[in-house]
Amino acid sequence: MHAHATAASADRLATDRTADRTAPRPHAATALRATGIAWFALAALGQLLFAAYVLGFYGRLALQGRPQDWDRVLPHGYVAGDAWFNLVLAVHLLFAVAVIAGGLLQFVPRIRRAAPAFHRWNGRAYLLLCAVLALGGLDMVWVRGGVVGDVWQHLGISLDALLILGFAGAAWRCARARRIDAHRRWALRLFLAVSGVWFFRVGLMGWLVVNGGPAGFDPDRFTGPTLTVLSFAQTLLPLGVLQLYLHAQRRDSPRLRLAVAAGLAGLTLLMLLGIGAATAFMWLPQMAKA
Repeated sequence: MHAHATAASADRLATDRTADRTAPRPHAATALRATGIAWFALAALGQLLFAAYVLGFYGRLALQGRPQDWDRVLPHGYVAGDAWFNLVLAVHLLFAVAVIAGGLLQFVPRIRRAAPAFHRWNGRAYLLLCAVLALGGLDMVWVRGGVVGDVWQHLGISLDALLILGFAGAAWRCARARRIDAHRRWALRLFLAVSGVWFFRVGLMGWLVVNGGPAGFDPDRFTGPTLTVLSFAQTLLPLGVLQLYLHAQRRDSPRLRLAVAAGLAGLTLLMLLGIGAATAFMWLPQMAKA
């Protein structure tokens, strides 16, 4: 009897030790969640700064009756005598600000809980604006020719636009079917794809700071391998990181969660560098000159 009890105790002890090794460690999940929140908070701040720049530069010049000065930072942005193209560009810029504000509001948990009706209607407007932005971007690249760079950069922009349309459709279908978890994942992918233009600017400015100036591209022609890579990385890199983050959330692996958290923390620091550089050397100076 005593031998059986001893053996049972030994089995339970072995089982408990195995469970300790396989159970997800709380600190790993906490670290992953904390780095995700930190990344999103910094991205939200950076995008609000970009929205302020769009309003403070493009919006102010338009109100002053000087839209031709948009060409200071957006070559071929204003076309004299082409009222339709100029209107499309102005609406595109205005919608970009609305998408930033509307998108960030969708990810505030308190708003989702306290005002579900607002979340639904804001979400519908957000999806519609994202689709309009994507179609407008394709029109500017392939029809109007108002985007600088070579064909590889245009393909990168087009890939981003097509993914925006696809993600918006998937998010809408999942919301209609009440598949909330799937809707959330597609909404996150949509948010990152819509942020592609912002990622490009932040990434480019960070690259310039690290290298002390243009490296891997011709600043006058705005072409080169660095810009080609960045044109695709602006969309594919954030989406890849998100997929790793979601995978780490689902897997009961502390090592994986800590590894993804460490990688995301490093990317957050690089993003901070890019946001700081873009704000100090591009956005604020242009706003001051408007």
